[in-house]
Amino acid sequence: MDRRNFLTWIAAASAIGLFPSMLPAAADTLKARNVVLVHGLFADGSSWSEVIARLQSAGMTATAVQNPLNTLQDAVAETRRVLAEQDGPTVLVGHSFSGVLVSETGLDPKVTALVYVAARAPDAGEDYSALAKRFPTPPASAGIVFDGEIGRLTEEAFLRDFAGNVPRERARVLYAVQQPFHRALTAEKTTQAAWHSKPSFYAVSTQDRTIDPDLERFMAKRMKAHTIELQSSHLSLVSHSKEIAALILQAAAA
Repeated sequence: MDRRNFLTWIAAASAIGLFPSMLPAAADTLKARNVVLVHGLFADGSSWSEVIARLQSAGMTATAVQNPLNTLQDAVAETRRVLAEQDGPTVLVGHSFSGVLVSETGLDPKVTALVYVAARAPDAGEDYSALAKRFPTPPASAGIVFDGEIGRLTEEAFLRDFAGNVPRERARVLYAVQQPFHRALTAEKTTQAAWHSKPSFYAVSTQDRTIDPDLERFMAKRMKAHTIELQSSHLSLVSHSKEIAALILQAAAA
């Protein structure tokens, strides 16, 4: 690697406040300059705001997908539309439910690496609900309420079980922009699993009350992902934005 690339990486590392243990990764050549971030259930694209700011400071181009959360087909189509707009190699990142979209769309030739943030990571055709039943039921499940086929989290469950370690003022703002989802969405299955062939990274939330942490560990191990563990609620992209941005930068060098 030439001196210019090294200095660029050091500047990027400093911009997002990388701690010393992350600096060796920052010395690698950056292979992707674009990041596409997809939100999951109970959220919208603004949930990535803190991560986006850090990635932009590091010189990355970051775009958040507004996941429609109605059908898997529509969510995949929107993710692919945003991927098509990227100019060159791209890291694809999914939080929570949208790990499904990362798995389904990650074979796009522009995608160089996949990042799962406390995310579902089903195999192709796998029944995720059946897989999840092998682990304890997370407390947030009891806080989902439906109006017909449209579901959302109650405010109590959102603040306690979804955004547990996010400052209350910030968590209440996130609750206010919660995107409702269609019941059928969570039962649909993927047709492919990009993690079989693309470098994969996973951030486990050890205090997660929305997806069981041991289920996250199982999925990360199964995909042979480079894995970090954060003492975080499900919303590590908010409470630990520095660490999530650092993981994405590692993926950008993969």
